[in-house]
Amino acid sequence: MIDAKINLDKVGELLELADCRALSKIEVLSGGWANSNYLVTCDDGTKVVLKIWREKIPDAVQEMNSGIDWIAKHGVPTPAPLKLKNGESMIVVDGFAWILLPFINAPWISQDVASLKSLGLAMAGLHAVPNAGHFGTHYSMGVDIWPELFERAESEDKWSPFLRMLEEEFIKLDEKIPLNLPKGVIHGDLFQDNILGHPGEVLAILDFEEVCFNILAIDLVVAFIGCCWIDEKPVEELWFSLLSGYESVRPLSPEERAALPELYRYANLSVAAWRYRKFILDEEDSEHAGRYLLMMKRLEESVEFLTEIRK
Repeated sequence: MIDAKINLDKVGELLELADCRALSKIEVLSGGWANSNYLVTCDDGTKVVLKIWREKIPDAVQEMNSGIDWIAKHGVPTPAPLKLKNGESMIVVDGFAWILLPFINAPWISQDVASLKSLGLAMAGLHAVPNAGHFGTHYSMGVDIWPELFERAESEDKWSPFLRMLEEEFIKLDEKIPLNLPKGVIHGDLFQDNILGHPGEVLAILDFEEVCFNILAIDLVVAFIGCCWIDEKPVEELWFSLLSGYESVRPLSPEERAALPELYRYANLSVAAWRYRKFILDEEDSEHAGRYLLMMKRLEESVEFLTEIRK
């Protein structure tokens, strides 16, 4: 099934601008909560991915595309948007940015020690990318969005026990997380469905829409949340494989290691806050309304091993 509202003429126009053959078939791709992704097959059998950005304005998408080009040029495995004949990397249809991406025929990353080690290596490569003014500091999946939630709760009379708890945590943030932790370019959303690979090897990191210049260790704890839990239980060996791959390139400082438990806590709360905004404040009666509670439940599990050092 495809979105009945999608303009197939515009799909054909975009394919022509990208010097691709004519449209033969279009299918919905799974994954992603905020945007629409389609697998497009051309009449010569080649495949590309059409991405329609539903929650970013075109100017922000254009800026992000420039950042992704920069990241890809520095060796990070990620599919950069196809360049069009007019020199752009997108078209705007009904106010939404449309881009084409190379199709990578691979599943999401496996949850095995070799794959997580490969992810750690890839993450360290990303963290070595110089900023050069391409990336801002606002982390739209982190604590930076919490004040917006509090403002909405006040103006829309939607305070809840969760938001009150989040407000208390926000006040304590500067006390809990050191301000001088190393910063750099982070992905910010390294969940399993944003990473493609074969067993033991990361092929591509996708969806850099949260990319920013922020605390590097945030990516580690988010990847732990997104890739190192099985059946809602943390798997120590997966964490240490992720960390060993990363530290083979960039060892953590003692300050970073000591901060991991608090960074993990705030990353968990941030994912919960993002889901709360998306599935409760923005969407009434969403079938995913309880998803934020899964992250809260994870905080009940012991993760003391995060600060352990293993050779």
